[in-house]
Amino acid sequence: MEQSRPQLQKGLLPRHVQLIALGGMIGTGIFKGSAEAIHIAGPSVVLTYLIGGALLFWIMAALAEMAIAYPGSNVQHLIRRAFGFRLSWIVGWLYWLNWTLVTVVELLAAGSFLSYWFPSAPLWLLALLCACLIMGLNLFPVKYYGEAEFWLAGLKVAALVVFIVLGAGVWIGVIPNGIGGSFPSAGNGGWFPHGFAGTLSALLVVMFSYGGAELMGVAVTEMKDAEQVMPRVIRTTIWRVIGFYVLPMAIICGIMPWNTVSETNSPFVQVLEAVGLPGAAHVMNAVLLIAVLSAANTGVYATSRLLYTMAEQGEANRRLQRTTKHGVPLYGMGMVAVCIAAGVAGAYLAPGRIIGELMTIPGFTVLIVWMMIGAAQLKLRPHYKTKPFFQTKGFPYTTMAAVGALGAIWLGFLLQGEHRIGSLLCVAVLILLSIYSTVKEKQHQATKAPGRTA
Repeated sequence: MEQSRPQLQKGLLPRHVQLIALGGMIGTGIFKGSAEAIHIAGPSVVLTYLIGGALLFWIMAALAEMAIAYPGSNVQHLIRRAFGFRLSWIVGWLYWLNWTLVTVVELLAAGSFLSYWFPSAPLWLLALLCACLIMGLNLFPVKYYGEAEFWLAGLKVAALVVFIVLGAGVWIGVIPNGIGGSFPSAGNGGWFPHGFAGTLSALLVVMFSYGGAELMGVAVTEMKDAEQVMPRVIRTTIWRVIGFYVLPMAIICGIMPWNTVSETNSPFVQVLEAVGLPGAAHVMNAVLLIAVLSAANTGVYATSRLLYTMAEQGEANRRLQRTTKHGVPLYGMGMVAVCIAAGVAGAYLAPGRIIGELMTIPGFTVLIVWMMIGAAQLKLRPHYKTKPFFQTKGFPYTTMAAVGALGAIWLGFLLQGEHRIGSLLCVAVLILLSIYSTVKEKQHQATKAPGRTA
């Protein structure tokens, strides 16, 4: 079952990697979390998503450039190359914690959506069934995982396209209901009901929703011809994601007043109800279920591969580098399964609070990882051995601006009152990792000393 010489397989095609990134981003953040962004920014939420999309573009362009300059390197390798063992160790474990929690939350959310049709079934049981399905998919060779995620994410994209078409039809009056063309949100406090400060404050939510794009940098080591296709993959994915976020937000604000959008129910459901689509609630519930299963599928892939990479670099136990004969990280999958089991147990003990409590943490680490990607480019660009055929425009100013903006958003997250508990917990984890990293760095240096073996 295990390979004596551990290695991942290069079984991912460009279309797989594009949909892996989309699968990581298009989840509960857009289908449910967008309601919070609308309430914070009002109609100017469209501008907020555009600003976030610009930051996304520059950071992912930096990632593409470094992937070409250093073939076969993923995000973890690049941070290690730029800043050494200690920072790479801290960021690696922070990012692993982020995606582990996201995976647990997505599986619990999947269970909650299933309870719409099976109200008598306990949340923990439904979440456990979803977890078994996703873990089973990830035990197959990576090409099968990529194919499954291609279709899961593709269904989400198709649902968004249908929503955009129906919403646009209502907006311009092709689908008659007395709403089209009025853009009622602009009449309720104007385009900036909470001022430009509200537009910027919503960036906290928006950037968390965009989290997952960096998974292209995790998957690059299993992508065929990565150096040639990575720039194209990033360009097409970025534009698709911006379109799938910006257009739906414009349609939602164009069909109903922003202050009537429910924060408890999906704004997409409300729009479909306005359209008068029969069975809209069931249709959207099915879409939400597919969305969170896809995101969980991506999360299991990301967490197991991160553990493999860290073990490869001596930042985690070497056993985590062992793979099955299909190239699946065996012990990494086992560690993810233990964390999922803990989340399911939490759903058994506190089914009403578990999702909300866990969701305060993810996003904090995504901003750190994105800042580190930009900082790594600033550090590594002068040391490229050969000039990459793809380079970011306006360097270093665009990268510096993107990193600075992400830092401001990160500080805003820490200072917001409603995120205080999550912020304190995240800072505590960061401090503990920073302290422990000094011990790990000394151990790592000792193993590299003359006469010692790793």
